[in-house]
Amino acid sequence: MLLAHRIRIDATAAQCDYFARAAGTARRVWNWALAEWNRQADCGLRPNAMALKKAFNRIKYSDPDWLDADGKPWLRAIHRDAHAQPFANLAKAWSRYTEQRRAGQPAHAPRFKKKGRSAESFYLANDKFRLEGRSAVLPKVGRVALREALRWAGKIMGASVSREASHWYLAVQVDVPDHLARRRRTGDAVTGVDLGLTSAATLSSGEKIPAPRPLKAALRRLRIRSRRQSRKVEAAKAAAGIVGRIAKGTRLSASKNRTKGALALARLQARIARVRRDFTHKLTTRLCRENQALAIEDLNVRGMLANARLARAIADVGFYEFRRQLTYKSGRYGTQIVLADRWYPSSKLCSGCGTRNGGLALGDRTWTCAGCGVWHDRDVNAAINLQRLATGALAARTALPEASQAVTRGTAAGRAPAGGGEVTPVRHEYGQQDVSGQEENAVHICTRNR
Repeated sequence: MLLAHRIRIDATAAQCDYFARAAGTARRVWNWALAEWNRQADCGLRPNAMALKKAFNRIKYSDPDWLDADGKPWLRAIHRDAHAQPFANLAKAWSRYTEQRRAGQPAHAPRFKKKGRSAESFYLANDKFRLEGRSAVLPKVGRVALREALRWAGKIMGASVSREASHWYLAVQVDVPDHLARRRRTGDAVTGVDLGLTSAATLSSGEKIPAPRPLKAALRRLRIRSRRQSRKVEAAKAAAGIVGRIAKGTRLSASKNRTKGALALARLQARIARVRRDFTHKLTTRLCRENQALAIEDLNVRGMLANARLARAIADVGFYEFRRQLTYKSGRYGTQIVLADRWYPSSKLCSGCGTRNGGLALGDRTWTCAGCGVWHDRDVNAAINLQRLATGALAARTALPEASQAVTRGTAAGRAPAGGGEVTPVRHEYGQQDVSGQEENAVHICTRNR
């Protein structure tokens, strides 16, 4: 099982300087390779990443564009991995673009990277560095101090050094044996999880986990620092005699105040990301550790972000990251992830009798069933319906006793048979429920075993 550990580096000023130059080298080589790729494609040729790499190796120590003011090749001061890996990354980017186009998915071709706008990082091959406790020996810079030791035992596949605000991180990818990567669960429950904005997750047990929403909490400070930085940029433009937009290729003179303002803004953005990441990791780990099966909805996050009124709140919770972490952590804990169909009406179905409330609007947080008169909290009701999907999928595959018990525990108002009884898939429990085509299939949910 491939796992990665991201460790903060306590780098000296000289080491930070090298990291920045290595990341800049990787960015410049990417731009050179992409420009050459586009040029060959425009000429009717079929570009190849390995051919581009060989062509670059022939000129990198002699071409005037890659020599310093003294006429010496400055690439010799940077380890070769930093300017070799961009070619492999470019090949992967074009392959992914082609596959997405063939599949009819939204896609964009690889783009040029701009200093200050793109992520700063560079690659290290597994045989070019070594880890010794809470330190690492990296090429060209020697020993660097780490905040913690590598937590995984296994074969190191590679690493990358990247910057987040003013800090540098070493991300090490390790091929961990299964018996070491696996974790023991503390429970065997079956839970439905309904994602939301006010409550990041509502569980079928009725528990609501509030979302930290770090962007909303820091939005005032973020706006203040952004305005400060904008005024500094306008002052630099006025000093350079620039009116309106900055022309492409024009670089403003960097002042210390503008550099400090950009760093303060980046630190605030990094803190927002860390708070959100910490919350998501803790919640997904808890859910996988305590459950043998989890059901979540296959949300169309891209479409949801198109709503200008809700986009910021949705991005602040991080729906896709929640699903991504559940997916890979389920493999470590042996948890089965059940994805409800995108059109499954989990909020509109009564979890007591199965009556569908077709008139339920997004603003209706509670409703009363017209069939049985049960009052529902919208999110809890949806989580219970998702739990039924997970229970049915688990029973169909394993027929475990826990699956039978979960139906009784999670069913609203005690309407399930007293004692659990046989687990029935949700499509047969209340008859035909939806016209989206789910009920016509023998299996109407997507299960993922890890």
